[in-house]
Amino acid sequence: MAQSSIEWTEMTWNPTTGCDKISAGCKFCYAEIMSKRLQAMGVEKYKDNFEIRIHEEALKIPYTWKNSKVVFVNSMSDLFHNDIPLDFIKKVFKVMNNNPQHVFQVLTKRAERLLELHTELKWTHNIWMGVSVENEKVKDRIDYLRQINARVKFLSLEPLIGPLPNLNLDKIDWVIVGGESGHKPRKMDADWVIDIQEQCEKNEVAFFFKQWGGKNKKASGRILNGRTYDEMPEIELQHSV
Repeated sequence: MAQSSIEWTEMTWNPTTGCDKISAGCKFCYAEIMSKRLQAMGVEKYKDNFEIRIHEEALKIPYTWKNSKVVFVNSMSDLFHNDIPLDFIKKVFKVMNNNPQHVFQVLTKRAERLLELHTELKWTHNIWMGVSVENEKVKDRIDYLRQINARVKFLSLEPLIGPLPNLNLDKIDWVIVGGESGHKPRKMDADWVIDIQEQCEKNEVAFFFKQWGGKNKKASGRILNGRTYDEMPEIELQHSV
């Protein structure tokens, strides 16, 4: 568990770590880079670097939080990776089910497996499910997500490395857009972002602009159309069980 610098969440929780690359958006994976740093620092959880690992002990952590949190689940992994057993995914979901006072944001690139398993899982109101879509080649992930039983469904269009015209935003509640950062970031065209923002406005979908990215993402900022966009779905919380 850690406080997060990610603009659209408060903290991260990683019951699994590790992943591998499956599409163009993975090219400069920040989690892989961070995992190497943590391994070099001697952090036990990352002793195997970016190999897929499950962490049973991490399942206890959300029960210790005193106040309601907005939590990004698996910032250092993908919960729906093929190497993560369904039984463990169910354990993660049980923790989220048992803590309705928190919002859990789950994000995957493996939308096919998500759809395959979604009826095996309990989708309580506080689980937000999203897919990453970096360009048109992987737009089909949205169609898989649309069929999921989550109350809130969202898209992370980051790193946005190509235009996404004519998005089907039916049953989508939230769209996050961000440019790539790092040493060799691929450029994001402002017209792509403006087009997506206009699509969201037309379809009454919450729009969150995370960053322009670049080598110095802080300097590039997150101003679009002369303002920041921090829209999010309404958070509905209940008491813990």
